[in-house]
Amino acid sequence: MLDLAKRRWFLLSLLTLITSGLVIGSQSSPESVESFKSLVPTRPLTAFVLLLMAFSLNSQQLKASFKAPAPVVWACLVNFGLLPIMGVFLMRIQMTPDFRIGLMIAATTPCTLAAASVWTRKAGGNDAVSLLTTLVTNTACFALTPFWLNLGTSQSASLDAGYLSQRLVLVVLIPTLLGQALRFPKQASDFATRNKTPIGVVAQSCILALVFLSALGGGVQLQKADIGTQLTAVLFVWACCVAMHVVALAVAWYGGGLFGFDRRDRIAASFAGSQKTLPIGVYLATDPEIFGGASVAGGIAIPFAVFPMLMFHASQLFIDTIVADRFARKPDEFNTPPELNTPQTEGP
Repeated sequence: MLDLAKRRWFLLSLLTLITSGLVIGSQSSPESVESFKSLVPTRPLTAFVLLLMAFSLNSQQLKASFKAPAPVVWACLVNFGLLPIMGVFLMRIQMTPDFRIGLMIAATTPCTLAAASVWTRKAGGNDAVSLLTTLVTNTACFALTPFWLNLGTSQSASLDAGYLSQRLVLVVLIPTLLGQALRFPKQASDFATRNKTPIGVVAQSCILALVFLSALGGGVQLQKADIGTQLTAVLFVWACCVAMHVVALAVAWYGGGLFGFDRRDRIAASFAGSQKTLPIGVYLATDPEIFGGASVAGGIAIPFAVFPMLMFHASQLFIDTIVADRFARKPDEFNTPPELNTPQTEGP
């Protein structure tokens, strides 16, 4: 149990803080919750998280992927093409406005900044492909995320795509580029490499703070919610999140085979193409001037819009752990010499 807690501390903390936030919020006054939430600057905190995660990314391995970019292009198309298209259709059958908007947010965020490379390495894949996909999707999200969100939510929410692009440039693009720029001095690069796990822990702890604040707001809304209806809606949107991730994972893998990619590139494209990053999704769903305001969808608040992003992220951690273990244990099933697929170890 102790070993499990060490390896899965983030996921366990995520579940604990969501539950406790909902309970505390449901027992507190809206005024006290809003007063507490105002103490945490969500935009600077999100930018800090992305800067830390970009700083910990080793971009020195990207030259090979630039020379043969086809797997990266394929992973980007799955991540910012297939998944948003699925989101556009699936959001229309959700039972609540919160989950309609929230599912679309989850579908339109870029590739996760850490997990894709970690799972790719554990599975014996080409982590240069996953790293480049991560950088490309995160730097392009200031343009592509507003486009897809505006396309998917225009009928149920008023979204200023220009404003959203500006916010993403400030909160996502600049911190990501700055984090990579800070690695240029060799001493800084060595420091980031030696302390990758502590840096990741700090970044994930900040994400947990943002998640707890979102859960508090959701708990306030539970005071007037129909619990039976909400539970059914939660289970349905969660099933949609799992389906989206699994379909994207399979399409990236089998599509890579049709294009003639080698096994290592197919593994990387599968993880990078199907995974979504949590901090940007939480930011979009909770920022008061985007989807976290008091009046968004049809003139009502949507505090549960952050839940599909949390569900998508938690689900991909569970699913991809199983998939990566399978890839690493049974390389012969894919006609690849075992020595090419020795997984590299990395801290949580």
